[in-house]
Amino acid sequence: MEVNRLPALSDNYIFVLYDPKEKIAATVDPAEAKPVLRFLKEHNAELVAIFNTHHHFDHVGGNRELKKHYPQAVVYGSAEDQGRIPEQEIFLKEGDTVTFGDRAAEIFFVPGHTSGHIAYYFPPDQGETVGELFAGDTMFVGGCGRLFEGTPTQMVDSLGKLKTLPDRTRLWCAHEYTLKNYQFAISVEPNNPVIQQRYQEVQKARREGKATVPSLLAQEKETNPFLRWEDQNLQTITRSNDPVQTFGRLRGMKDRF
Repeated sequence: MEVNRLPALSDNYIFVLYDPKEKIAATVDPAEAKPVLRFLKEHNAELVAIFNTHHHFDHVGGNRELKKHYPQAVVYGSAEDQGRIPEQEIFLKEGDTVTFGDRAAEIFFVPGHTSGHIAYYFPPDQGETVGELFAGDTMFVGGCGRLFEGTPTQMVDSLGKLKTLPDRTRLWCAHEYTLKNYQFAISVEPNNPVIQQRYQEVQKARREGKATVPSLLAQEKETNPFLRWEDQNLQTITRSNDPVQTFGRLRGMKDRF
């Protein structure tokens, strides 16, 4: 299974899963249809699935047009998003699985950014060492989503689930927010050498016009402040040794940054 990253809108990424042997494809969070249709035409591929992580328009905006061109494509989303995702046919819950070709993904229920948010995790296939996590807007490279419909407690629980995945898991998040995320991280921990190095790497990548997505989960566990609510330094900065309070105060700081 190949994972292709397609830029869309101002800072979105759409992902296309592609099986070159079977000439089939699936898309994750199609913000718009045109980039996906272009990919399918260039690869002479048939779209068989649309995997949505949540209902926001910049993740489902291409659903209807894609279904017009490929009516056989099945639209997946959270059971909690019923009525909010265009053309949704399959309603997923925690622990369900979905398939693409000969690959299966586990569904994680990860509310916080929205009340119905889910993530898709494809474990490594035979002969591979890296898994694939499609986290939507729950976890970003260096950050996490705003709490539009959820609470800090929910988001800590959701991110905690994703933190349990193997270090060699690629994080495919739906926005290029990394530079701003590490600008915030360095403002919080200016004397953290690991954060400093990561910030420099991100700056260089963006100056060169390179995408920062995906990243490895091992790197996120080490440098993403929103996964480090038990870190003593961050607890000191937020003046709390309670993980949820530490996370909530960091999220509030980022909202005002």
